[in-house]
Order: sequence, then structure tokens, then C-alpha cells
Amino acid sequence: MRKLFKFLTPPPQWKLPVLVSLGIFVGLGFYVLYLSKAASYLSDKPETCVNCHVMAPQFATYQHSSHREVATCNDCHVPHNNVFNKYFFKAKDGLRHASMFALRMEPEVIFILEEGKKVVHKNCIRCHSQTLTDPKLAALVPNHGHNTQDRVCWECHREVPHGRVNSLSSVPNARVPLPQSPVPDWLQEYMKESKLKNK
Repeated sequence: MRKLFKFLTPPPQWKLPVLVSLGIFVGLGFYVLYLSKAASYLSDKPETCVNCHVMAPQFATYQHSSHREVATCNDCHVPHNNVFNKYFFKAKDGLRHASMFALRMEPEVIFILEEGKKVVHKNCIRCHSQTLTDPKLAALVPNHGHNTQDRVCWECHREVPHGRVNSLSSVPNARVPLPQSPVPDWLQEYMKESKLKNK
């Protein structure tokens, strides 16, 4: 252990530059986490999804659906088999979304990936399992077994809960919560005062 510590410790003349560099790197890392509102992604609040403006149509259509009363975005879009898998999936999917957004690669029309489709389908079954196994429905509805067992839910329920949403232009007047400015209040006041002085 001491050998490893000695190997990783910089020579005396490099200690200060290395500590300053590490301090800058760690400080910038925390600042990026603050700007990206990283802590909000640990919650299940649907408003978190509109931290990225591209998700505004999905949030708006969800807000007008019946699912709003009983489910959050994570209830449908994140696995619930165990807590580790839930947060691993959220982290992996979130990093993909963040990378695409940072590199300006987000598409105008958003489609769910295959892995996400499987998760959503399992969550439909998790919440609606009684409907799938109800003996009364099986007796009254023609082809109930075929319709509920041999296909994915959205073959019939395509409009649940997002409707036929395709892009930002599909809900142009949607009211969605706007992300708050990451600039601290004291700095905003200082900037206002500076502008007034310069006029």
C-alpha cells in the first residue's frame, strides 16, 4: 500500500501545481453537477424531465393524460425489479441523454430505444397485470388471450400517455415548467447593477 502511495505522490517540486490542478478539476466538476441539476435526477419528479427543453412535448402530453394522477415518468420508463437496476438504468440513460444534448445531437423527433421499450412493456404489465389475467374479461372479450399475451401493449394503446406527440412543434402552446437559471441571485443583481451603471 505504501509503495502505491509513494508511486502516486508527485515529487516535492510538483506538489503545489498538482494540488492546484486537482482543485480546479474538482471545482469544475462540482460546478458542472450544479449547473446540470444532477441531484434532481435522483428524484421521481416529472418536472426533472424538462431540464432538457427537448422533452417539453412529452411532459406536456403526460400532464394531460390520465397517467398523471397515478404514475410518474420513472414509473413507466425505469425498471423496478430492484433499486440497483433502477438507478443504474437511470444513470446510463441519463448520461446518454446528457451527452447527446451537450453535443447537440438530440433529434427533432424522439423515439424510444429498444431497451426502453422492453422496460416500458414490463412496467405496463406490472401495473395492469389484473387486466391481463381477469377471468371475466377472458370470458367476455373475443381473443382476449391473444390480444394481451402475444403483443406489446402499445400496439393497441399507442396514444397512452403521450398521444401522437412527435416533436416540439406538435405542442407549440404547451405550458411546461421552465428550468430556473443556475446563476446565483447575488450575481444576477450584480450584473443588473453593472448594466445600469454602464448606460
